[in-house]
Amino acid sequence: MIIRKVFFLLFFLSLQLSAQDKKWTLQECVDYAVQHNISIQSSELDLSVSEVEKLEAIGGFLPTLNANANYSINTGANINPATNQFENQTFKSFSASANSSIAIFRGLANWKNLQRSKMNKIANTYRLDKMKDDIALSVANSYLQIVFNKQQLKVLENQNSITKENIQRTKELIAAGVLPAGDIYELEATNAGEEQQIIATQNTLLISKISLCQTLMLENYSTFDIVDEEMDVPETFGLESETPESILVKAKESVYDLKVALSNVEVAKKDVSISRSSYLPTLSGFLGYNTRWSESTPFNFADQLSLFDGTAIGLQLNVPILNGFSTRGRVQRAKINQEKAEIQLSQAELDLERNVYQAYNDVINARKTFEAAQKTVEARQQAYNFSKERYDVGLMNAFDFSQSTLALQNAQIDALRNKYEYIFKTKILEFYFGIPLIQNN
Repeated sequence: MIIRKVFFLLFFLSLQLSAQDKKWTLQECVDYAVQHNISIQSSELDLSVSEVEKLEAIGGFLPTLNANANYSINTGANINPATNQFENQTFKSFSASANSSIAIFRGLANWKNLQRSKMNKIANTYRLDKMKDDIALSVANSYLQIVFNKQQLKVLENQNSITKENIQRTKELIAAGVLPAGDIYELEATNAGEEQQIIATQNTLLISKISLCQTLMLENYSTFDIVDEEMDVPETFGLESETPESILVKAKESVYDLKVALSNVEVAKKDVSISRSSYLPTLSGFLGYNTRWSESTPFNFADQLSLFDGTAIGLQLNVPILNGFSTRGRVQRAKINQEKAEIQLSQAELDLERNVYQAYNDVINARKTFEAAQKTVEARQQAYNFSKERYDVGLMNAFDFSQSTLALQNAQIDALRNKYEYIFKTKILEFYFGIPLIQNN
């Protein structure tokens, strides 16, 4: 018994430790967000409703069939359902009927409703896919922010360890009489400032993790972490062979924003056609059967059912003449909705064109900015090395040396920021070109 308890205790502890050691990749974050996002779940339900609407539209082609039965005990003066005569007595009666009807012509409304249900399903599918793309981009942005914050923290910690080494080295030079005693104060102030930056960056890193956790609908913020990786700078995407115009052509084929707007226009057009069907006459066929029995009739139950049964078969024509302008009102509303959908389509086309050109220029500028930042780091590193050599031999004071250290640190952090901005902007441009956000190996 004790061994079993110890086993289960160790088992649950191992589960907890494994959960704490779990580090998420970008692919895992995107997949989890898509599966658990509330908006996506709601959109998936809308897609399920589209299936129901399609089933209802198919049902419009089928005949209806209804049956009913009635058993009653009558007292006083009542019409005997079997003899159709008034009888002032108590008697029991039974009646049953079955009726079927089928729409022969409804202005093609059934066919149009079926087509609309298919279009609406396509539109809801596009909306769901668009929502997934938006979530994926949001997750990627949050993920890269965490990666940047981690790299920034690493730069600050590395620089602070160098500062601590310089403090120790300065103490030795002061003891040897090479440097004045006051130089240690500037380095200690630099060390305190760097430690403050480290604390602030740790807090920023925690906030960025919490932000991604909220996007993923996770609650355990304290143990959440992503894999430790340094993303490589991508090659320039298509800048030599692609133009904004060619990327825009691809975007119109792959980006769901435009597909949603186009499908909305098609649905709106079909709504206009369906509403106009109400102007046309409708023709339906019907078939009915009924029978009855009464206790007061001198025939047994089975004989009465066969003796008093009847059938009805025929056609029904309805011609709309005046309906209070209700049909006209529906048609006008449908036309207005169509115009609104067409305006929204035009706006979506303008937005897509603007976004593609903006994304293209953003990649070019981000690339140039990142390359310039790299050159700045190289120059600051050389300046720092030269300053350190001079400081070590007493040819530079602590203040000037700390300024050189700070300049290198800022250049490294700025290069990191520009690096991940360039990576994300490249992802956006690839997204418009139809390249998936996550490349599965």
